[in-house]
Amino acid sequence: WTTRMKLWMSNVNMEATTILPILKKKLAFLSGGKDRRSGLILTIPLSSDQTSMEELSATLDYLLSIPSEKCKARGFTVIVDGRKSQWNIVKTVVLMLQNVIPAEVSLVCVVKPDEFWDKKVTHFCFWKEKDRLGFEVILVSANKLTRYIEPCQLTDDFGGSLDYDHSDWLNKRLVFEKFTKESTSLLDELSIINESDKSSTVDKDKSADCALLPSFDPETVLQTGHELLSELQQRRFNGSEGGGGGQGGEEELLAQPQVMKLLDSLREQYTRYQELCRQRNKRTQLDEIHAKVMQVVTWLQGPGSELLKTQQEIGDSMRAAQALQQKHEEIESQHSEWFAVYVELNQQIAALLSAGEEEEVVELKALQQQLSDVCYRQAAQLEGRQNVLQAAQGFHSNTQELSQQLDGLLGMLCADVAPADGASIQQNLKLLEEKLQTVEAGLTSLRQKGALLMEQMCSQPSWSLEETESPAGEQQDNVQHIQAVMEEMQLRKQRCEDMVDVRRLKMLQMVQLFKCEEDALQAVEWLGELLDALLKTHVRLGEDTQETRTMLDKHRKFVDVAQSTYDYGRQLLQATVVLCQSLRCTTRSSGDTLPRLNRVWKQFTVSTEERQQRLELTLTFHTAAEKVLQLECVDAESLDEVDSSGKTLLDRLTMPVIFPDGYLYTHTHTHTHTHKTVFVTCTGDPHLNHNHNMSNPSPIL
Repeated sequence: WTTRMKLWMSNVNMEATTILPILKKKLAFLSGGKDRRSGLILTIPLSSDQTSMEELSATLDYLLSIPSEKCKARGFTVIVDGRKSQWNIVKTVVLMLQNVIPAEVSLVCVVKPDEFWDKKVTHFCFWKEKDRLGFEVILVSANKLTRYIEPCQLTDDFGGSLDYDHSDWLNKRLVFEKFTKESTSLLDELSIINESDKSSTVDKDKSADCALLPSFDPETVLQTGHELLSELQQRRFNGSEGGGGGQGGEEELLAQPQVMKLLDSLREQYTRYQELCRQRNKRTQLDEIHAKVMQVVTWLQGPGSELLKTQQEIGDSMRAAQALQQKHEEIESQHSEWFAVYVELNQQIAALLSAGEEEEVVELKALQQQLSDVCYRQAAQLEGRQNVLQAAQGFHSNTQELSQQLDGLLGMLCADVAPADGASIQQNLKLLEEKLQTVEAGLTSLRQKGALLMEQMCSQPSWSLEETESPAGEQQDNVQHIQAVMEEMQLRKQRCEDMVDVRRLKMLQMVQLFKCEEDALQAVEWLGELLDALLKTHVRLGEDTQETRTMLDKHRKFVDVAQSTYDYGRQLLQATVVLCQSLRCTTRSSGDTLPRLNRVWKQFTVSTEERQQRLELTLTFHTAAEKVLQLECVDAESLDEVDSSGKTLLDRLTMPVIFPDGYLYTHTHTHTHTHKTVFVTCTGDPHLNHNHNMSNPSPIL
């Protein structure tokens, strides 16, 4: 079919674009009207301006190349509109028709002015020249032109009803020729491309030329053809507007059939071309995917793996671990770019697998498996390294925190202990125990994190199937470093514990020292209170023997209590001396506590002895008196005994108490931190007789 199209196109001598300025002048046109023989009507509208015969001849040549040979065989009716032109131009045009289209012209109608040419008709009769011209020429006025041509086949210039728009016809003609030219050229190119693909499929190793593209966009050409065909089917191309208004106009002008055949051929070749492009694009896509997969695999197994292999350290401090973490994040960032390519490639492969052929599916699955294996193995290495670094940071952070805790504990142990009282010592001791417990918890946490770090290092995936053990070099150094750090922390903790034991013993002794001093002072106060009670309340001597004996018993018990208090105070002061020697320090209060205790005790002893003697004398007096009272006959000897014991008692009551310091006072009453001397004189009468009331003796103080 393409060969037939080339033969038909060879009959066309020119294109509208080559003489477009001439065609725009409307020197001649085919309105689409037909005469009574179904011959086409060719109209030549002459104007008052001088008409170029060369341009008119070119216009006629182009117009006569449009109809088919069958249409030309029926002959043309030529209307020469000379109403606005001169006779000699009309004559020249008629004679030119003999040279241009003598065989195709069957009738020439010269439209004359109504009155201008009547005198010149006899000078030249066209009908006499019919045999020489080859066609009949008639002169006719416009209103009589309907005698030869139906009004519906005439344009409105000649009183007809046929619509004709020369600009619209010319535009459609340009579109038609453009489509014909582009589609024919496109068909040739597509045919060559499709045939070249057949030859290239014989040799599979020979790569197809995917860069071979047609000169015109097939979609655009097809769209133009469909629009043109739609116009032709509506009889708007060389029909009512110039090109096929009568019955069979489309077939005579070869417009619609030609466009339809071109469209069919274009669709067929374009479909083959699209399939070819699809296959080529798929092959190209496969090649690109393969190249990208190999690029990703090469980088991950090469530079990417080398980057990770060089990063095996865990650092020796928190700062070093953070620097390693930052370096690892940079490596992860580089890997992320390649992992993004992996995700994109995986999506492309999945899309191709859903619509791929069996051979392509096998190849794609192999690529997908290779890519996934490499990427997942590398991702596992990155994750393992990240876990190690996180565990290392936790280990170093705990080590740093534990070291600070040990430093704080050591600083507290090295500081001198100078507490003000036992409560502050207890508080310091509690703080010391809390710090020791914190250190113990920190060391336990450090051991756990060290074990976790070593476990993370040992559980890292191997780099290849041949590697079953971790590298002995860097990993072994890391393990030794972890163990050395934990051993160092353990030794530091042990030294601190030993120092804590010593400090704890010292602080407990200081607590005991303060307690002994406090209790010794309390014993002094207790003795002072007993002395006050003795001097102020123990003044009665008893009214009879029984009461006196009872008071003696109570007095002895009272003395026993005071003796126990004194002994307890002495023991506390002896313990204070021992503790001070152990602590190598001097007590603040035990130096004057012992003299105070002895002084109070001596005063108490003198007072109790005086009280004891007075009670005993009172008992002797009451015994003698009661014996006399019981006798029926009192002898002088008994009375003398009563008198003697009474006088002795009265003399004892009048005697002052002389304390060991040599002063005359009955007792020195000691309050806390102060001394108060109470002088008590004897108020008894030295001349009292034996009838003196003994129930109210003078106080001994």
